[in-house]
Amino acid sequence: MKKKLLMLLSVILLGSSCQKQAAKSNGGEKAPTRVKTQVVSPGMVDNAQTYVGIVEEREATAVSFTGMGVVKRMLVNEGQAVSKGQLIAEMDDTQARNLLSGAEAQMTQANDALERYKMLHDNGSLPEVQWVEIQSKVAQAKSQLEVAKKNLADCRLVAPVGGIIGKRLIGAGETALPSQTVVSILDISAVKVKVAVPETEVGGINARTPANIQVEAINGSYHGGLIEKGVQADALTHTYDIRINVANGDRKLLPGMVANVRFVSDGSQSIGGKMVPVTAVQKSTVSTSRQAGGSLFVWTIDKDSTAHRTTVTIGQTQGNYVSVIDGLSIGDRIVTEGYQKLSEGTKVIY
Repeated sequence: MKKKLLMLLSVILLGSSCQKQAAKSNGGEKAPTRVKTQVVSPGMVDNAQTYVGIVEEREATAVSFTGMGVVKRMLVNEGQAVSKGQLIAEMDDTQARNLLSGAEAQMTQANDALERYKMLHDNGSLPEVQWVEIQSKVAQAKSQLEVAKKNLADCRLVAPVGGIIGKRLIGAGETALPSQTVVSILDISAVKVKVAVPETEVGGINARTPANIQVEAINGSYHGGLIEKGVQADALTHTYDIRINVANGDRKLLPGMVANVRFVSDGSQSIGGKMVPVTAVQKSTVSTSRQAGGSLFVWTIDKDSTAHRTTVTIGQTQGNYVSVIDGLSIGDRIVTEGYQKLSEGTKVIY
């Protein structure tokens, strides 16, 4: 019996070993290697520093009911795109409908009285004072009817502008107060990047100073547009708020994202290359068919998410960046972290 059990165990272990060897011989595909990347940007020489900024919406609109009541339905969620005139929420309109019915009844009664007294007035048997009083009551009834109609319409909250729902501050079943914000609608078709600039440096920035903006959250690189300069310094930090307008047609930039901003002063000079982090440039220790030993290279990422060694010629160094004179183009994506795990043709995710 023991011999049979030993033989059975041997067969199982042998089968498992064969399966492992088969898996190795089949060369199963490795999972993509995770790396951090950066898009190559134009190289400039200046004394500017890199500032940390926050992405803001171009404009925020607070939307609220004009009256008080219980919210019956909320029809939007945070992050949802809405168009102008779209229904956002509804309030319980029972009381508003009752008031409208009463106003309609008063309007009907006033019109009936007007018709009857008109006959007397036309015959000259009605004093002018009473005729004026009847007309006044009709006008009052009409005014109350218009107010009742508006109160009913105000139970429906519609978007005054198009955009993205930022915050939803009230839910169904809660009581909304007059002018209490129900939702905020954000316009992010373009955004602003806000940075705080020290008072000693703000003078070198004007409305059209070029700015290079990097947003790591989406691996994005952007060129800043028109700049809005604050005119009042923070009392504690002695910094001025600078807001840079940035196009955001693809809606990738979202409020709250952190951005690295570099202003290019008017005295800047092009160094004829592209700026990349110094740490991304490596030196080859062996000769290959594509690269001579001792040459410099960076890892670039193709559209199919594969990594390749790309030989480069470097120029001037500025801070943590170095200019690349040859080997790269503006817009190329290079690996900045995780390149130690790469080999030619490695699949990556970033």
